[in-house]
This record gives sequence, C-alpha cells and structure tokens, in this order.
Amino acid sequence: MSSSSSSSTNPYAGLISQNITTVPSFTLESGVRLTDVPVAYKTWGKLNENGDNCLVICHALTGSADVEDWWGPLLGPDRAFDPTRFFIFCANVIGSPYGTISSVTTNPETGKPFGPEMPGSSVKDDVRLHYIILKSLGVQSVAAVIGGSMGGMTCLEWPLNSPPGFVKAIVPLATSARHSAWCISWGEAQRQSIYSDPDYKDGYYFEQDNSTIDLTKQPTRGLAAARMAALLTYRSRDSFESRFGRRSGNNSTNKSKVPKGGVRIMGGKKTTDPSSPSDSDVKLHNEETPREIAWREHNDGHRSSSNLGSRRNSDSGKSSTSTSNGMQTPELEKSLVLGENDKIGQGVALGSAAALSAQQQDGKVGGNGTGTGGDKQPKIFSAQSYLRYQGDKFTGRFDANCYIHITRKLDTHDLSQPSTDSSLGSLSSKLPPHSSEGEPPSDIELEKLLSEALSLEPPALVIGIESDGLFTTSEQKEIAAYIPDAELVLIPSPDGHDGFLLEFEAINGWIDGFLKRKMPNFFQDRVIPLEEYGKDKNGDGFGVKKESVFGEAEADVTRW
Repeated sequence: MSSSSSSSTNPYAGLISQNITTVPSFTLESGVRLTDVPVAYKTWGKLNENGDNCLVICHALTGSADVEDWWGPLLGPDRAFDPTRFFIFCANVIGSPYGTISSVTTNPETGKPFGPEMPGSSVKDDVRLHYIILKSLGVQSVAAVIGGSMGGMTCLEWPLNSPPGFVKAIVPLATSARHSAWCISWGEAQRQSIYSDPDYKDGYYFEQDNSTIDLTKQPTRGLAAARMAALLTYRSRDSFESRFGRRSGNNSTNKSKVPKGGVRIMGGKKTTDPSSPSDSDVKLHNEETPREIAWREHNDGHRSSSNLGSRRNSDSGKSSTSTSNGMQTPELEKSLVLGENDKIGQGVALGSAAALSAQQQDGKVGGNGTGTGGDKQPKIFSAQSYLRYQGDKFTGRFDANCYIHITRKLDTHDLSQPSTDSSLGSLSSKLPPHSSEGEPPSDIELEKLLSEALSLEPPALVIGIESDGLFTTSEQKEIAAYIPDAELVLIPSPDGHDGFLLEFEAINGWIDGFLKRKMPNFFQDRVIPLEEYGKDKNGDGFGVKKESVFGEAEADVTRW
C-alpha cells in the first residue's frame, strides 16, 4: 500500500488534513473488484506495545475522518477519546467525497471521475476496508468502536465483519440494527430532489461542454433541497419552535449570515458580500409593478439558472420588460436574472433575505413582511433563512453523486444479512441466509435473524436520544435487548437526532464511564505523558467553541 497526505484531484478531500493510503485491490460485498482504492483516515494518540488500545470512531452520513471537527469536545486528555491513553482512529467511508474512493475519485480505467458509475457499497464493505488500514498500522485488537447514526451502523457491523474477538466493546449511538422504512423513505425523497434538478444531467454534471472535468460543478438546487429535508429529520419540532418560532429573518435585527461567495445579488455584478447590493437592485425594486412584486414573492427561495424573470406586463411567452411607454428595457430585464452557478456552493434565492437584507437595513427597501402581494418585501421567516443557509453551506462541501451513493448504502443496512466475504472468518459470513427460496422473510423470521446477529455482539453501551424522530428510541431498545452484555442510555435532549452531535457533556460522561468500567487497565498509565501531549485544548467546558464543518455544532445559533 502507498500513502500520501492529501488528494490532488479531489477538491473535497483537500478540506481536511489527513492521511490517504491506496489499497491495491478490494472486492465489495456485491462482488465488484476495485483497484487502486484510496482510503482517507486520521489518527490521534499512540499505539501501546500490545497494539490493543485502539479506539475506532465512525462518522455519520456527511461526516469525515476529522473527529476533532464534529466531536471535538470529546477528544482530549481525560475526555472520552483520550489520546494520552488510546490510539484513536477514524477513516472515511466508501462513497464519501472526503478522500476514500467515491464518485469524485478518478476511475483508473477511464481516467475520469467515477461519477454515477461508482459501484454501490455497504456498511460491511467499510468495515472490511478499514480493517486493512488498521492492520497496516499495527493494531492487534480494538478496545472499542464508537459511532452515531450511520457511524452507529458501522459500529454494530465491526465485531461481525472483522476476525472474531478483534473488537472488545462497542458504543452505538442514535442508530438501528436495520434501516427502517421511515428512513428509507426520507432518503428516497432526498434523492428525488437531486434528480429533479436540471443540472443533475444523469450524474455527469461535472463534464463540461469543452470536454474538461470540473468537480466544483453541482446540481446545487437539488442538493440544497435534499439537505434542507434531511435537516428537518435531524432536529425535532420543538427545537425548531424554540429556536425560530415565527421570527423574521429579513429585518434589521437579523443580518444575513449566508457565507461570503455563496449568494449573488440580482441585477448587478457578482458579489460574495451579501451586505453589498448593487445600485440596480434598489432601482429595480423601486420600479416594480404589482405583478412583479407578486412574482417575486411567489418565487422567494427559488434558485434558478434560467434567464427568465417575471413576464412583467407582457402577455406573450417571452420574458420582457416595459417602461411606462411600452418600450422594452433589456438592461432592466437583465437585472432580475441570476447567472449560472460557477463555483461550489454558489446559488441565488430570488427575493431572498440574503439578497435584500442590506437594502432594508439602509432604509432603501420598505416592508412590513406581511406577504400579501402588496408593495412590501415578503417576510422571510428565520426558519426559512436558516434552512437556505444550511443548504447553501452544504453544496460547498459535499458532492451530489456521493450523497446519492451513501443514502443508498444506508438503505441496504441490515445487521442480520450475512456477509459474502469469508476471508476473515467473520461472524457475519456465518450468519444464516435470509431465504433459500428467494422469498423475503416474514417479520417473525426477520426478528429471529436480527436477534441472532445481535447476540454475537461484544459488551455494548447503547445510547439513544429521547426526541429522535429518525432513529427512534425503540430501535436502540431493540439493539440493547438482544446484546447479552448491553447498557441502554437515553439522553433527554430536545434537539432530535442531532442530539448525538450536540449533547457533548452527557455523551462524554457516559462513554468515559463505560470505558473506565469495562477496560480499567487503560486508565492506569498514559501512553503519552500529559506534559508531553500538552494541556487540554478544549478547556473545562463542553460548550461549542467553533462552528463544525462536517457536523452540526454551531457556535452562535442566535444569529437566526
């Protein structure tokens, strides 16, 4: 295997400082053989002489190998993930854009990105691929595997898809032993959002007319809409109500926080500064007719790459603009149009708070925010503004084909499904098949198969989030019920599924306590002296110090 510190062709992998190792050959559960397979990973701490103090951390759907980013408060001396006592390892999954083989990886057979031709993968594949990396690093056994959501699925699969006894304990959070119909349906709705974007182009959106490849090109509207839908499943109704209520996001007390470069202002030159509208924006708003105002309100939040604005007093099918004497004014027409997206994450919301908030703050644009089709700017609710911001932010850091790939990976998750690979003598490869006649098993049969698979798991701390509407606590109860040595903890967070990425103090306390009770030998001496490692960078608290790139932690939610 060869190693490098970054990827020269994948722009998303460059967002992280990490190691990338190339595995010469790897066969997926489907039987498809991949060659020259890059695997991205990060490590913290030091392996002990026995090679058995390894903690494997598994990331969620849109996460990366950078645990410090999305679970940072848990990482540090005397925290749950203590690098002075453990060798901490996290690897990027197959299909993710952050370094491991995926749709943005160059296919060695074609010299172009895999794109939509990237073979599908499973959670079991991730475990077997990452096991290869662990062995190359000298790991003899794993003290514990820890992960939430999709990472929790990977966590459950680790003991069953590595050599028996290789993993000593697991901590799955906010996850399930098999993907539910509810989750499968949400994934399908999100994929359909991407497919419906005209810029999707059957997944070949990165191929340009001049035969060049541009991995920054995206079906941004579809991907942003998918992300918005996903966010609603990650949070709870009460968390949104308490954070946003019916507050407006387009008034002088709620300055837009859309990232620089993520929004274009209508009717003028491109700008990455949402507080700097062009003169044509103000002029245009002052000259709008009632029909134009109604059109703007109707299309508020719509991202468009077309050259059509309101028909503006024209009964023809053409997009036209008229002055009071009926003369068309192309420049005025042009000022309503949004240009094509030309970089990662750039998109425009017609009539958005981002585009007009600065004008309102300057007193140049009036508005009582009633949204009645009058001459006032339509009200942009704080919740709307938040979702649009998150959608735009996401298109700047994730690839649409990768999103499709991983949501399909999640759909296939079923712990009781036996592995097709027997090279490691894994417990999963010895599980009974679901059916010998091709008929799907009944609910009773499925329950029996699942209970048999879970009965093979090592000691486990199962953590659920009380308000989780995506992976409900009944699913964590099912996991804990069938694992012989299992503890179940429910955390009363109001934040829904994302509580596993936000309730740092509670999660840290439970994991740390579990590890100390199950493996006290690792807490007798440090493999790295505390004075050599340095002081805890996180300080004494568990509050969010910075906004996460790959997780859900936000340093200041009050800005919405």
